[in-house]
Amino acid sequence: MTNELNDLTLEDVKKAEQGFAGAIKHTPTSHAITLSKITGADVYIKNENRQFTASFKERGALNKLLNLSDEQKKSGVIAASAGNHAQGVAYHGTRLGIPTTIAMPLGTPFVKISNTQELGATVVQVGERFDETAEEALKIAEKEGFTVVHPFDDYHVMAGQGTIALEILEDVPDLEVLVVPVGGGGLIAGIATAAKAINPNIKVIGVQSERFPSLYRAMHDEEYKPQGSTLAEGIAVKNIGVKTLEVCKKQVDDILLVSEEEIETALGMLLTIEKTVSEGAGACPLAALIRYPEIFKGKKVGLIVTGGNIDTRLLASILMRGLVRDGRITRLRIELPDVPGALSIISSIIGDKGGNIIDVSHHRLFTELPAKETYSNITLETRDSNHLQDILDELRQEGFVVSVNRNIDM
Repeated sequence: MTNELNDLTLEDVKKAEQGFAGAIKHTPTSHAITLSKITGADVYIKNENRQFTASFKERGALNKLLNLSDEQKKSGVIAASAGNHAQGVAYHGTRLGIPTTIAMPLGTPFVKISNTQELGATVVQVGERFDETAEEALKIAEKEGFTVVHPFDDYHVMAGQGTIALEILEDVPDLEVLVVPVGGGGLIAGIATAAKAINPNIKVIGVQSERFPSLYRAMHDEEYKPQGSTLAEGIAVKNIGVKTLEVCKKQVDDILLVSEEEIETALGMLLTIEKTVSEGAGACPLAALIRYPEIFKGKKVGLIVTGGNIDTRLLASILMRGLVRDGRITRLRIELPDVPGALSIISSIIGDKGGNIIDVSHHRLFTELPAKETYSNITLETRDSNHLQDILDELRQEGFVVSVNRNIDM
């Protein structure tokens, strides 16, 4: 028989940590000095993006696998996931010699499929949406005799995730607040159970995207309303787990919501300031500190950066968008007379003021301006918004009509 759990305790979490025996990294906790100055809190970051699969998910997956019976290990397991849970189950299942099958939605990008296969799992694609995939995985499990490794609604999985609390409180024993991303609730349930058993006065606060507030809705008895996609796809869960909700009601102090723009900004700050790559979900705790500074000011706060698996093209886009928001990259629309030398005057002004022209496009035909006038779109790099304003002022003083083609008023 498998060693089933009917509740979650600190001893379960400690047992999970003992079972890991070097298979899971004790990831570093770094003191975020600059972020502390920005937010007004004393900030410490738990870098779970440093795990082998770049996510905390392998903790819960491994603990579940370790607690299977010999017969269950021989028969194999199945998990429904297109992301971090899939890789955690695949990696540790293969390492332990347990056959693993991962059910993924039909539209899953090939790179996620190949990454999971390279870790030793068999991938089956079923269902258009993830909830359909999860249902199909249950049918496959029943037919093939597989054990289902649920991504969050399982006490062994929660206990595995809770080992993060043991590590961060070993590294920084006097933390006053832990801020945790929440999707299905397995991570925060495990962390809150362990942390509050160690220190009953510590606050455990969950953070969710405004578009997928599964735990927030459950706590406030609200109905689900579809609101589109989220950058924090790792916590884009429609409904909180049944078991995790029971634990969260007893152990979690508060749930905060953050916007897509706030998640994007936090993700960029983690990369540019802390030099650490985070996926959207992992940036949510920092987003909460920025949005609700009054809650955390003056307190010693631990942030869980849950993973670093983010598409490189998306990451590049986020970084460039951040430069635009900061006024470091701007596209100008400049009206000018259609005469020789007009463009060189603009170039000289920008160069003399220390700006860097990245791209120029000149337009004569597709314009509403008079025939003897034209305009140029100039993509410009500056040090910051003040530097950009200096260049705009100089151009306008020289008589050029300048529009800034982005959503700011300058």
